[in-house]
Amino acid sequence: MGAQKKSSAAAAARISDDPEELSRVPLQAVLLADSFTTKFRPITLERPKVLLPLANVPMIEYALTWLESAGVEEVFVFCCAHAKQVTNYLQCSQWLSQPNFSVATIESHNSVSAGDALRLIYERNVIHGDFILISGDTLSNMSLNRALQEHKERKKKDSNAVMTMVIKRSKLSPVTQQSRLGTDELFMAIDPDTKQLLYYEENTNHLKGTLSLDKMLLIDNPSITLHNDMQDCFIDICSPEVLSLFTDNFDYQHLRRHFVKGLLVDDIMGYKIYTHEIHSSYAARVDNYRSYDTISKDIIQRWTYPLVPDVLLFGNSATKLEREGIYRATEIVQSRSAQIGPLTVIGNGTRIGNNTKITNSVIGKGCSIGSNVLIEGSYIWDNVTVEDGCQLKHSIVCDGVVIKSGSVLSPGVVLSFKVVVGQNFTVPAYSKVSLLPQPTKQDSDEELEYADNNSDIETSPIAGAHDNLNGELTSDLTDMQSSAAEELGSGGAGYIWSICEGASEEEWRHSVAPVPAEKLAEISQTIDDDLDFSYQDGNAPASSGELKPGGLSDSDDDDVDANNDSAYFEKEVEATFLRAVHENVKVDHVILEVNSLKLSYNMEFAACAGAIFYSMMKLALGTPYNSSAELYNAVVNVLTSWKRLLKSYLSGKDEEIEIILKFEEMCSELAKELSPLFTKILCFLYDKDMISEDAILDWESEKNYADESDRVFVKQAEKFLQWLREASEEEEEED
Repeated sequence: MGAQKKSSAAAAARISDDPEELSRVPLQAVLLADSFTTKFRPITLERPKVLLPLANVPMIEYALTWLESAGVEEVFVFCCAHAKQVTNYLQCSQWLSQPNFSVATIESHNSVSAGDALRLIYERNVIHGDFILISGDTLSNMSLNRALQEHKERKKKDSNAVMTMVIKRSKLSPVTQQSRLGTDELFMAIDPDTKQLLYYEENTNHLKGTLSLDKMLLIDNPSITLHNDMQDCFIDICSPEVLSLFTDNFDYQHLRRHFVKGLLVDDIMGYKIYTHEIHSSYAARVDNYRSYDTISKDIIQRWTYPLVPDVLLFGNSATKLEREGIYRATEIVQSRSAQIGPLTVIGNGTRIGNNTKITNSVIGKGCSIGSNVLIEGSYIWDNVTVEDGCQLKHSIVCDGVVIKSGSVLSPGVVLSFKVVVGQNFTVPAYSKVSLLPQPTKQDSDEELEYADNNSDIETSPIAGAHDNLNGELTSDLTDMQSSAAEELGSGGAGYIWSICEGASEEEWRHSVAPVPAEKLAEISQTIDDDLDFSYQDGNAPASSGELKPGGLSDSDDDDVDANNDSAYFEKEVEATFLRAVHENVKVDHVILEVNSLKLSYNMEFAACAGAIFYSMMKLALGTPYNSSAELYNAVVNVLTSWKRLLKSYLSGKDEEIEIILKFEEMCSELAKELSPLFTKILCFLYDKDMISEDAILDWESEKNYADESDRVFVKQAEKFLQWLREASEEEEEED
């Protein structure tokens, strides 16, 4: 059901110069339901990316829910590849019947880029003012009010201010040179006063650490901030001129590579792009399999609230949040001997057999999980059958897959729809398996051809609203199963796609599986010499830096950046530690990852020790307990299990004092249930040689002249401190 075209005269009447008239134009959005990429092959040959589940909810649901909550009134969903599936989904959903939120679709069967999509939208004449431009695989909980206000105020002063891009701070791993979303390094130059974007360069690996800026850019802008620590959220506030610019320039295909960079180097028209940085809000785009994994974990850990499983109702069943980040649907059948570990989502109607262990994973609806199955860090979609004795680690398993008994999915495996893995078969790491044979070419518009030539297959069931289509899909895929070569063992069905030439590097970089420790060690070894040379030469680039006459920077801004960095660093360390706990990662490998974060955020050992201790305490607090004694035992168990990790960052008295200060902060502000146990846990840390006598007594000395409110835990530990002082004096007398 495409959007109705309106006359150009009516459109012209709506686009008025009168501010009051402009304010009456409903806030509109364009949602691109096609990513125009092939990164989610082979899955997207059968289903559009926006309908793939993210924590058991289709991606487009997150985008539409956010747009509605942000005050958008009209959304135009642009459908291209698998357009029929998207329109069918929306017709069966709630979105076409919302009272103050209009959703209409615009279909195209020959657009091969975002540029083509925006040119078609311009022809339809449906946009009447400023609009939000996002992709359907974007998830956010930010408020648009401030960004919209900034955009409108700039536009009043300068009609050439046509776009505002939303950005967010995001540090790169110094080892892989990737963000936590699996995206490559991005360089931006921004005017720190006006927030105007002056330079944009993505995929900068080919630059090998060098950056060339036009001399005129430096001459024309007295102050420039250079960033390689920003994430493009792919949320844009656009003026209507953006659409006409795409229409006037048919070589604009890609939003960033062509349009943004084209405007930045165009000196004739003078159009400008600005940025809006968000801090506490969440915004990210599912760009590849690694970001799929990262964003799924963020949802489960509630960074995206209120877009979380127990609040974002989807389908006919409710989901309940339990301790340790476990989400269960109301109607599941679980054996008493089965173990559901932390950070796991279990969908409605799923059955779980004896002695099965599931951790850090998402299980869809209607799945059958057998006995003695191990599932770690994996995403199992709807109606999947996993027979007895299987092992699945860091894999994606699509609807209707059957994994026969004793089979193993190695890290990074992707099984597309209705694949069958034969008995006792091990699918090699990073394999992509489909009932569809691998295409002979890799054009981004190829999914259009599959959608056109396999119209029955494309009506894959997405949710309960599409169950009536299941019969058609099953018959077609059954024919495929019978013709697929038995590359997956006896009784298996599916083609294992070969890795394209030159793409082997992308497999581990963009996989749902963590980067292998041996790969991290290998990369670290190769870049050590280069880093040493850069620092000796004084040319090592900072994560961001402001260029001003005299090289001076604003100390207040530096303090804000430092505070933000500390918060981001603690979050990254906590995520690394939790993954290590749930996936049984070796301590040496955790140390390697934390060291990478330490280098990336330019942190001291004390900050690492504090972040690790904080993560340990949070893990203990997440363990079920009914009394202080049980909580103390949980703390002791965590500290004992991970003592070597913590000790690796306790290189001296300063680091040990940081641990006490962090513990004091948690007891007084963040986790008051630990307060009565402060002295007892402090004694344990001392007894196990994690914190020295000198560090504890120095901490006490630092509190001598503090306010009474800051001496609460010194007073609580008075008897222990007295014992330490007396023991110290006796040792001195003996000497």
